[in-house]
Amino acid sequence: MQRKSFEDLTCPIARSLERVGEWWSILILRDAFHGMTRFDQFQKSLDIAPNMLTRRLTALVEAGLMQKRQYSERPPRYEYVLTERGRDFREVMLALLAWGNRHFAPEGPAVQLVDTQTGQPADLVLVDRVSGKPATSRDFRLAAGPGADEAQRQRYAPKAKPAA
Repeated sequence: MQRKSFEDLTCPIARSLERVGEWWSILILRDAFHGMTRFDQFQKSLDIAPNMLTRRLTALVEAGLMQKRQYSERPPRYEYVLTERGRDFREVMLALLAWGNRHFAPEGPAVQLVDTQTGQPADLVLVDRVSGKPATSRDFRLAAGPGADEAQRQRYAPKAKPAA
């Protein structure tokens, strides 16, 4: 069964899922954040079939999240390193970590983000860089941006407030 492509959609969530929406991709990126760069490291960590790992690494390189670099000429060997786009995915990974710990870890967090100075666990929130307000605040809403198509403009148009 052929998977639907989100490539042509203007939705930023759909476009992001096109690049990293397959679970192996996210786990490869997780391991890359832990310093893994080599095929055999990813394969051992994930216990993933070599053909699947090759496909996922190729897709991550094509999406610009990783770069393939040769580190040995004889025999030719390559490593996969995070690009700036890939490193920017760290915030998404941390949000997934916090969400997973909050909702799917009844025994308690297996992994948590901690302050390097104090060792205290962080309590992550998404914050607007300009105002410092948490993005969960009622002061924010989704709105159509300059690249929105007509359907998105309608979907994200401000709702009329009910009369008092």
